[in-house]
Amino acid sequence: MPALRINMRKLKDALRLKFEGGQSHQQIATALQISKGVVTKYVGLAVAAGLNWKAIEDMDEATLERRLLASPSLRQTYAQTDFGHIHQELGRKGMTLMLLWEEYCAQVGEEHSTDNPVKPWRYSQFCSNYRRFAKRLKRSMRQVHRAGEKLFIDYAGPTIKLVANGQEVGRANIFVAAMGVSGYCYCCATPAQTAKDWLGATAQALTFYGGVPQLIVPDNPRALVTVADRYEPKLTDTVQDFARHYGCSVLPARAYHPQDKPKVEHSVLLVERWILARLRKLQFASVEEVNDAIAPLLQWLNQRSFQKLPGSRASVFANIDAPALMALPVQPWEWAVFKTVRVHIDSHIEFEGHRYSVPHALVGLALELRVTGHAVEVLHRGNRVASHMRCSHKGGFTTVTEHLPERHQHQAQWTPERLIDWGARIGVACAATVQKMLERQPHPEHAYRACLGLLSLSKRYGEARLEAACTLALGLGTSKFTHIRDILKNRRDLLQASTTPEWTAPVHAHVRGANYYQ
Repeated sequence: MPALRINMRKLKDALRLKFEGGQSHQQIATALQISKGVVTKYVGLAVAAGLNWKAIEDMDEATLERRLLASPSLRQTYAQTDFGHIHQELGRKGMTLMLLWEEYCAQVGEEHSTDNPVKPWRYSQFCSNYRRFAKRLKRSMRQVHRAGEKLFIDYAGPTIKLVANGQEVGRANIFVAAMGVSGYCYCCATPAQTAKDWLGATAQALTFYGGVPQLIVPDNPRALVTVADRYEPKLTDTVQDFARHYGCSVLPARAYHPQDKPKVEHSVLLVERWILARLRKLQFASVEEVNDAIAPLLQWLNQRSFQKLPGSRASVFANIDAPALMALPVQPWEWAVFKTVRVHIDSHIEFEGHRYSVPHALVGLALELRVTGHAVEVLHRGNRVASHMRCSHKGGFTTVTEHLPERHQHQAQWTPERLIDWGARIGVACAATVQKMLERQPHPEHAYRACLGLLSLSKRYGEARLEAACTLALGLGTSKFTHIRDILKNRRDLLQASTTPEWTAPVHAHVRGANYYQ
């Protein structure tokens, strides 16, 4: 037991023997084995403070000490300060005890007067008194945190049973986050503790705080950490993508060292005591119902006043942590998976049976895919080289023409509909010829080159001659490119137009006429 407590206990006995027993100072000193001078000193202080045994008897030792030291003979001449406020101010970036001491001295100087003859502590005494105060705080407050620097995350041990139609359908896991300085708490329920649950809940927490800290500190869950190394833990690609999106870092605590994240450990305890305990008699059918029940209790917990420090978690967060947080990104984070793929010879990569184009210069290289619920991003050495809307059509193609070699781009631009429209602009016979070319082949692409050949014929011979040649070819029952080319080459389209007379049926008794065949 400390010497001060022993002396104060004996001091209370000495005052009892003096005021109640009426013994002399020497008799009291002999009975309690203390010096006569000590008895004389503190009896004098008690008399100067106007205390008698009836008042002293109900006092505890700390109160008695304050009353005695506040007597006129030993009046405090040093200005007091609020060390709880000092402790919170130290959480701000760049804040030091020296600066706070200077502000304290300036404040004492302004309040100094002849009626209030107090003076400030020297710097060493100021620091000593603050450290003595800090030692009396809870262990969770001993670490020195900087405003907006760290967000601690974890899952609570207890879970909440989900019941539907009288049967258990799952468990709601409780995610908890806490800011470093204020301890401002966030919690929500998730269906499990997978990586998607961890990161999704963390993203909700950042939205709840309205900003991003510099560090996010989890423990070492297998869902987030592939190698739980003490010195260089290795995170999954998805976690690194999450940190990259928010512009922060994820730094796991050491394995089996909960003291590395005492803020969230304490917050987990508070959530279990003040939130989960109040929900224990309620029944929930879904995770959403649990979150609806948690929301008002969480608000009450954050606004609950501290026991030893001024304010609450909500007020300290608003004053210290919130202004130091980084801004949230404009786009919300989406769950993404990563996969390594190789570019095929046709300038496409394949994911889940669908093929997406990439620049043809990357043919044969191994690239990295970042796949979200709506998009497929192709990365080469960390740089995005292609991006496509995600498509679930197996066997299909999503192609950007610019990704193909130049000699392939023109062919890629043609489709059956476009070819037929081109033929229709020249004439009816040309459109019909293109249609027959496409229908004659087992796959329309097999006729693309023949159709493109017609385009070259129109540039060489003119659209009018091409239309006449197609008319002649259709009359002969052919739609082959080579036949139409030979007609134009041999000028048969011109010959046919100039030499074909208008035929009329002769009048003869043996001619039946067209009406006969109706």
